[in-house]
Amino acid sequence: MKARVHVMLKEGVLDPQGEAVRHALGGLGFEGVGAVRQGKVIDLELAEGTGEETVKEMCEKLLANTVIESYQIEML
Repeated sequence: MKARVHVMLKEGVLDPQGEAVRHALGGLGFEGVGAVRQGKVIDLELAEGTGEETVKEMCEKLLANTVIESYQIEML
């Protein structure tokens, strides 16, 4: 069993990495990019029977800083 967790900064939280990517894209000639938000993807291999509620608990305790980040769980 597998799970994929998508972690992104919440709206309104400054994203300096995203801004650096946007600036670099402009420097490379890619015009028209208004904003870039950068996040992370975490793939987990889980023991059979591990439920989404357990993955949510993992996110709340370690995988995401829920003060400034949101997350989405995808059970695969």
